[in-house]
Amino acid sequence: MRLVCLNAWGGTLHEALIAWLRAETADILCLQEVIHSPEAAQDWLEYRDGAHVLPQRARMLDDLRAALPGHVATFCPAATGVLWDGEQTVPSHWGLATLVRDTVPVIGQVQGFVHKGYSAEGYGDHPRSRPAHVVRVWAEGRPVVVAQMHGLRDPAAGKADTPERAAQVGRLIGLIESLREPGDGLIVCGDFNVEPESETLKRLKALGLRELVTEGGFPGTRTASYRKPGRFADYLLVSDTIDVQHFDVLYEPEISDHCPLVLEF
Repeated sequence: MRLVCLNAWGGTLHEALIAWLRAETADILCLQEVIHSPEAAQDWLEYRDGAHVLPQRARMLDDLRAALPGHVATFCPAATGVLWDGEQTVPSHWGLATLVRDTVPVIGQVQGFVHKGYSAEGYGDHPRSRPAHVVRVWAEGRPVVVAQMHGLRDPAAGKADTPERAAQVGRLIGLIESLREPGDGLIVCGDFNVEPESETLKRLKALGLRELVTEGGFPGTRTASYRKPGRFADYLLVSDTIDVQHFDVLYEPEISDHCPLVLEF
């Protein structure tokens, strides 16, 4: 089977992203920063946060479904805020999407929050609400649990360990353990927004997981579109019961400011 994990950056590089996804043969896609603005009249809106302005693909979730008609998409919103169409505001949902090929049985799933809770009245102050989604699938004759999380962004602390991040990984582990059964394979992935030596990764490794980005010696998970220092954000961990056939961090083509993580197992 093939799994892709990617922070899709709100579809900012829409044409390249959709072309890549149409050609991609992944059975499971774990995507962060997915936009869903069902009331939008335009294809593009703007995200505005002070001086930070970013184009966002208004109906990104619909674009994903159209590009991958053989997959079932589950959308897990973190918050409902506004994007901008000129001087007009447009309600917009922001969160995770997990897409599973429709020939792969999903035999259990749980979604919840690892930081704060759902915000219906705007995206809120940083650090903002963060969801996680865990699915249990029947893969190659056995159950495998796949968990994804978008870790909180903390402008004050950067990617350093904080009590909030410690609580976050504890909640993620709780969601995983609520679904995982003895003998299940386990894959955990996402944009964690932490450094390689973080407490988050140490606690996940304590579950008996290997982290494949750092183990593989990759120099980071950010593309040239990311202009800030610090090249690590995204990680993928597997249990020793997952037969890793190939793992890669793809720097080209550039489809986001994050690199896709691609696992064949």
